[in-house]
Amino acid sequence: MTKGKVDRPSGLKYLGFGFYFDSKARQFKAKPHAKSVAKFKARMKQLTCRSWGVSNAYKVQKLNELIRGWVNYFKIGSMKKLCMNLDKNIRFRFRMCIWKHWKTSQNRARNLMKLGINRKWAYSTAYNGARIAHCCSGGAMNMAVTKERLTQFGLVSILDYYTERCVTC
Repeated sequence: MTKGKVDRPSGLKYLGFGFYFDSKARQFKAKPHAKSVAKFKARMKQLTCRSWGVSNAYKVQKLNELIRGWVNYFKIGSMKKLCMNLDKNIRFRFRMCIWKHWKTSQNRARNLMKLGINRKWAYSTAYNGARIAHCCSGGAMNMAVTKERLTQFGLVSILDYYTERCVTC
C-alpha cells in the first residue's frame, strides 16, 4: 500500500529516477530524482571534507569511484546541465581541499607561484586570511588549479564521463 501510487509521471520517483515532460520530443523522459541528487551531494561533501586527514590522491580515488558509479547508474537519464553544475561544485570543493592541504600562507604563495601565478597576486591571495571558500571561489586559485590540472591529477569530470557513457545524448 505504501509503495503503490497513481500519479502523473512528473510526481513519481522510481528507482532513484524522476520524470519530466520534454516538450520538443513530446514525451516523458527520465532524470535523477532530487532526492538522489541530494544524496550524491551529501556523499560528495563527505569525501571532500577539508578536515578529513587523508591525502588528496585518496580523495580523488574515492570521488572517482562515486562519480563513475553514479553516472553509470543514471546514464539513461537526461542530466547534462546537472552534470555541469555538479562538476563545478566538485572542482570548487577540491580546490578548497588543496588550499587547506597547503596549510601556511607562505606555502600557499609558493605553490601558487609554482603554478604560474605572478608574485604579487599569489601573495595577496595567500595572505588573505582564513577565508578558504573566498580564496577558492575565483581568482588565483581558479587560474592555478584548472580543470585540466585536476584531470591530470586524476579527477574524473562528471560531464565528460557522462557524455562518454550516455545512452540518450
